[in-house]
Amino acid sequence: MASLIDTNNSSRDFKSSHFRKNIIQMGSSPVYSRVYKDVNKQKGIDYSDYKALKVNWGEENNYEVTKKIGRGRYSEVFEGNLISNKQKCVIKILKPIRNEKILREIKVLQNLSGQKNIIKLLDVTSNPELKTPSLIFEHVENIPFRDLYPKLNEMDICYYVDQILMAVDSCHSNGIMHRDIKPHNMVINHEKKQLKLIDFGLAEFYDPDNKWNIRVASRYFKSPELLVYPQNGTKVHYDYSIDMWSVGCTVAQMIFKKDPFFTGKDNSHQLYVIIEKLGKDDLYTYLQKYRIPLKGYPYLDQITRNELIKKPFSEFTNSENMHLASSDAIDLIEKILVYDPQERMTAREAMCHKWFSQIPNRNLAERGIDPKNPNGK
Repeated sequence: MASLIDTNNSSRDFKSSHFRKNIIQMGSSPVYSRVYKDVNKQKGIDYSDYKALKVNWGEENNYEVTKKIGRGRYSEVFEGNLISNKQKCVIKILKPIRNEKILREIKVLQNLSGQKNIIKLLDVTSNPELKTPSLIFEHVENIPFRDLYPKLNEMDICYYVDQILMAVDSCHSNGIMHRDIKPHNMVINHEKKQLKLIDFGLAEFYDPDNKWNIRVASRYFKSPELLVYPQNGTKVHYDYSIDMWSVGCTVAQMIFKKDPFFTGKDNSHQLYVIIEKLGKDDLYTYLQKYRIPLKGYPYLDQITRNELIKKPFSEFTNSENMHLASSDAIDLIEKILVYDPQERMTAREAMCHKWFSQIPNRNLAERGIDPKNPNGK
C-alpha cells in the first residue's frame, strides 16, 4: 500500500491533511498477544488471583540492614544479612502503597520461583508498628550497568542479551508481563557471567480480555502502544510485546553505546523521538491497522509537516561502537524495534536469531525451542 504520508512536491499538502484527518478520527481496536494468550486461564483462577493470596509473614527481626543500595518510587532497597548465619540478602522495604500491589508482586515472584534468570524471593516480612512490608531477596554481586556496559565486548553483550531473553520468556510463558524492563532492573554478576531480572513491582498477569493503565515502564523504554494514547490514565489493550520493545531499547543502548537509545523530554516527546528514527510511514500503517487515533497529540503538526523517513540502524554506528555493531546485532535490533506489536519479535523468536550462534555450546533444544517453530504453534 502506498504511504499516505510519503510527501513530495504537489501531493505534499493533500497527503499531510489526509493523514491528519484520518488519524484523529479513528477509533482504536484491541490487540491480542500471539503467544501465551491463554496461559493464566489454563492454569486456573488460583494461579493469578493475587487478591486472595494469604501471605506467610516472616520475622523482620531475623534480618539486619547493612547499607542502602537503591530507591524507587515505591520502595527503598538495602543490602542486609540473615542474622543467624550472616548470609547476604537484599531487603526491599515497600513504601505505603495499595495492598493489592503488594500482593500482586508477591504472587508474581512466587509463581516465578525457580526460574534461572529471575531474582529469587526468600522471605516476606512486615513491621507490626509501621505496617511496612519488606521483600527479602537473594543477593547478587552486581556491578552497576553504567560501570559494566562500557567494558563489554560484543560476545559479552550477546551472552547477556540471551539471558535477558530467557528471563523475559520465563515471565511470558508463565503469563506475566514485567512492564518495566530496563538496565536498572537487571543485576549482573560479571565474574559468574550471570544476569537476573529484578523489580516486579509493575508486573501483571496477562488477560486478553483486560485493558491496563499505560502508565507503566520507564519513559525511555516505553513501547509505541504506551505512547500513542492520551497520557491521562487511559486504559488500553496491550500484551507481552511491550516487554520486547524494552528489550530492544536495552540492546540498542548496549550495542550503540547510547544511554538511553530513545531520549524524550516527556512521554509525548518520547514518541516523536521514536518516529524520528523509525519514520512516519510505518507509524501510519500501525495506527491505521489498529484504528488508533492521535487526537490531541502535541507533535501532530511536526509529524505531518516533516519528512521523518525511517533511518537504517546502521546509521547509528560510529568510531566508538563499530566494534560492537555487527550486521547481525543490528538486524536483531531492527526486528524488535518495530511499531506493530504483532510484528515485533517474541522472546523465543529473538533467541533463534543468528547473532546468538557465536555463543559456544548454546543449545536451544534444551530450552524446548525449535528454531523452525520457536513459539510452538
